[in-house]
Amino acid sequence: MTTGHEPPAGEPPAGPVRVAVHQLAPVIGDLDGNRALALAAIDAAAAAGARIVVLPELIACGYVFRDAAEARTLAEPVAGPTLAGWAERAAAHELVVVGGFAEDGGDGRLYNSAAVIDASGIRAVYRKAHLWDRESLVFTPGEEAPAVVDTPHGRIGAMVCYDLEFPEWVRLAALAGAELLCVPTNWPREPRPDGERPMEVLRTMVAASTNRMAIAVCDRCGEERGVTWVSGSAIAGPDGWLLAGPPDEAAPALLTADVDLAASRDKAIGPRNDALGDRRPALYGW
Repeated sequence: MTTGHEPPAGEPPAGPVRVAVHQLAPVIGDLDGNRALALAAIDAAAAAGARIVVLPELIACGYVFRDAAEARTLAEPVAGPTLAGWAERAAAHELVVVGGFAEDGGDGRLYNSAAVIDASGIRAVYRKAHLWDRESLVFTPGEEAPAVVDTPHGRIGAMVCYDLEFPEWVRLAALAGAELLCVPTNWPREPRPDGERPMEVLRTMVAASTNRMAIAVCDRCGEERGVTWVSGSAIAGPDGWLLAGPPDEAAPALLTADVDLAASRDKAIGPRNDALGDRRPALYGW
């Protein structure tokens, strides 16, 4: 597995970069159909001018597995057809693809993984470290820090869904110089007060603002074995304010925003404070 964790290097592209999140409704177990769905989504994002496109968590296979045995029949290695298809599209469109798949690790273990792919091929495969609910009955948690890689369109970080709820984990990506954190998600819908924005979207905004780092989250939609979803896909700028999303409806949606990734390198908060420079880790005890 490639973690893609590298030191900052080079300047970000001149001017804003168009980022897309393509909210989709995969069908559990339909590998061929889901692969075609994802490829069409990448094509649509490219047609909309996107240079970076984020797809949902486990878009290749669906999420609500009956058991680990079913998940094993839907998992594939990094060298499998799903990532090969994404790599072909990334090269054809000269863009970056970040999306989720069930990884057969070749060691008897399954991982809830996200790949970062650009025109040169697979740049990183990140294994979800924080497993949600029944995921722990299927997947082995990853042991590596969030992936952070330099691409032609910016320095991209990646993690998966529940990982975003751990401030320490998001901070690692910021400290590694990520200009845009891409987060494939499957957020099960939970009750919330009428008129309130989903808590998952609020966490995204706060994480972006706290770290002065743009974040693109791509959720899914469509009922799956009795589970419905937040459908909270969104793109937040490094100031935390939303540039796109969440969609008005729980339906497939292509959202785009022009994001100034260079702004993610400026951690200043006014003339006297710095979001990362003001930290005092020796006081925190961890």
